[in-house]
Amino acid sequence: MQIPKVQSTEVPLILLGKESKRTNATDTAAQVGKTFSQILNDLQSSQYESDNLLKKLAAGEDVDLHQLMIATEQTDIAFKVALAIRDRLVEAYKEVTRMTI
Repeated sequence: MQIPKVQSTEVPLILLGKESKRTNATDTAAQVGKTFSQILNDLQSSQYESDNLLKKLAAGEDVDLHQLMIATEQTDIAFKVALAIRDRLVEAYKEVTRMTI
């Protein structure tokens, strides 16, 4: 039985609040947008994979149950990470809009 490799998406330090060097705000915003887009693309492919396995199981095809459960859990974790990042971005946006100039 082959177990597929776990796909990992590196979260840049800027999203964790640990950016060490000063960067231009436009560059930082572009980097965050690019990273979030990549995370969403990975989430979409993970959902597609787990949905296909689930459809095969429902159709009566031979599907390894362990592989199905692993794919489903990977999708669940990726979704939770995407939601957490979205929440942090919304929180940061609200904080910026509350700032006085």
